[in-house]
Amino acid sequence: MSTHLQTHSATEPAEARGLERDEVRLLVAAPDRLVDSVFLELPDFLEPGDLVVVNRSATLAASVDGTRSGVPVEVHFASALDDGTWVVEVRPQGLSFGPVADVAVGERIGLPAGAWLDVLETLPGQARLHRAAVAVEGPVTALLGRHGRPISYGYVPRRWPLSAYQTVFAVEPGSAEMPSAARPFTPRTVTDLATRGVLVAPVTLHTGVSSPEVGEPPNPERFDVPATTAALVNSVHWRGGRVVAVGTTVTRALETVADAAGFVRPGRGWTDLVLGTDRPARVVTGLVTGWHEPGASHVHLLEAVAGPALVADAYDHAGREGYLWHEFGDSCLLLP
Repeated sequence: MSTHLQTHSATEPAEARGLERDEVRLLVAAPDRLVDSVFLELPDFLEPGDLVVVNRSATLAASVDGTRSGVPVEVHFASALDDGTWVVEVRPQGLSFGPVADVAVGERIGLPAGAWLDVLETLPGQARLHRAAVAVEGPVTALLGRHGRPISYGYVPRRWPLSAYQTVFAVEPGSAEMPSAARPFTPRTVTDLATRGVLVAPVTLHTGVSSPEVGEPPNPERFDVPATTAALVNSVHWRGGRVVAVGTTVTRALETVADAAGFVRPGRGWTDLVLGTDRPARVVTGLVTGWHEPGASHVHLLEAVAGPALVADAYDHAGREGYLWHEFGDSCLLLP
């Protein structure tokens, strides 16, 4: 992958650019070819009996205005922990490019409707993320529903409604940020997959906040791989079909419950699995993904599935051809 890769951020959803969601560009990357296509043609590049695994997680309105010693901030609610506390990130108010750097254990941050949070600890190895106790009447998710908005970053200059951050598969709220690899799917894309004989099965992985720091590892995330999906994965794998994960979230969930031989068992809980060339994929043999910043932990996961050479070829091609980056951008189908 070129160290001088030209990137082009998508600053708005495809719909605002006059496109249907499934009309964004799709690069199909295989060892013997790089094909420029559009997402609605995804089924044409898969075979009957292949399995596409999708994420059922729905996006929360996880960004809430707060006050810190009288100064306006934004609080990003990343993950609900089992003990009722939350992992949070504190950012300057407005479209920022980084976190507030000096958040201290013990400080209190005000939230809407008289709620507040107390910072209990800074997570080890994650200086920008903190565990906090939230004082609110009712569930925190209700506070987010009333006062929150989708998390967005500086490359998206205006606010978009929560519906712009939901995928067609979103049924179980819990993600701080959209599982964006599935955003280009539409009912017609899913129908075309089914009529071609491609299987579709769900998992759930609730995403935390994305990592803006090069080299920062992915955070633990809550997942659920149901028994029916595990059985389908094993059947397709045994028959020699492809198991195509829609996004790094699905890849992480499936690989968490895959043994050394690639056999998948149902499971749920928290995963801290870090995939890369030293822990390659065991069961995922294809990947639908968006475009992530070179050097981000997401890219290491792509390399775990497709290998560094194919990922580098795909990224270099996408940079030359002006593919759009980030959650509202274009897509890639990696078929190693």
